[in-house]
Amino acid sequence: MSVYPAARGVPGASGTPAARTASAAPSRARVLADRAAGPDRWMRPDPRPGAHKVVVLALDGVYPFELGIPHRVLGSADGRYEVLSASVDGRPVRTDSDLTVTPGHGPEVLADADTVVIPPYAVSRAAAPDPQALAALARVRPGTRLVSICTGAFLLAAAGLLDGRRATTHWALTDHFQELFPRVEFDAGVLFVDHGDVLTSAGAASGVDVCLHLVRQDHGSEVANRVARCCVVPPYRDGGQAQYIERPLPPADGTGTGPTRDWALQRLELPLPLDELAAHAAMSTRTFARRFREETGLSPGRWLTQQRLRQARHLLESSDLPVERVAHEVGFATATSLRRHLAAQAGVAPSAYRRTFRASGPAVGGADGGSAPGD
Repeated sequence: MSVYPAARGVPGASGTPAARTASAAPSRARVLADRAAGPDRWMRPDPRPGAHKVVVLALDGVYPFELGIPHRVLGSADGRYEVLSASVDGRPVRTDSDLTVTPGHGPEVLADADTVVIPPYAVSRAAAPDPQALAALARVRPGTRLVSICTGAFLLAAAGLLDGRRATTHWALTDHFQELFPRVEFDAGVLFVDHGDVLTSAGAASGVDVCLHLVRQDHGSEVANRVARCCVVPPYRDGGQAQYIERPLPPADGTGTGPTRDWALQRLELPLPLDELAAHAAMSTRTFARRFREETGLSPGRWLTQQRLRQARHLLESSDLPVERVAHEVGFATATSLRRHLAAQAGVAPSAYRRTFRASGPAVGGADGGSAPGD
């Protein structure tokens, strides 16, 4: 995929000073190009044989930032994904900025995709998008995983793929989305919604969250954490986390709840009641609960449950500890409590979750890659 200014010539085009310099000293140009590509080659190696094929469908008015998210995040998973870009007709696509992008493929690649990602685009007031977009989406074979970022959900909804299902998009588009698609159960208060075969996510950075979620679901938290470190982004934000914070963040004056959150993460196996957390932060319970929600968008109890589940999933993936021991290590009172919370979050029991990632072990660490579990 190439990117160039919509109303200007391509820098370095034939006849320009840059082109003449490159032709006069090709070895120097190659050296500079290799240096520039060096880190990117390390972060985004060539796809492994049989890698999970992801096609990013760029629609007219696409947002450039979100268009690049699947390439950067999934492309940083050590060759486990082959990420391609496509347009509905194989032609360049106008973005919502002063750029035009040229995807590397036309709609024909959608027929072979394992996952299709619809990044956001400038939506109109009409219910139906460009008929070519619907025709392109119709090429997707049954069983292919579909993922939307922000307004990409409008295309999935227009195609009837979200009818009767819970879905999300950017909170600012709540009224518009509900007006156009009343048969969709819209949830404006979450980062993303995962139905397994169809995922919808909110605006901008939630595209990073949902792509990391795909890596975690496909290959486990170890791989997802490495990808997050490579991309210099937080490794985990739960899909049920609030999209936005209504009140401004408190000033960074050392009086927030961050130190107490760090302290709690080192003691997840303990009960950690609200009054103990508040005492550590030297606040009343009421003030602590209010500031905690301001800073995280979650109540202290819900945040603790998320952190305990995150650690439990890591232990299930990376250890042979019995489920009862895993529950104890992360602070759930009983194995039953862990099972209930994990089922609510991931839809499976701890033993089934462990079997999934143990079964995918060769694909995760082997030299030949492989598709996602269950593909």
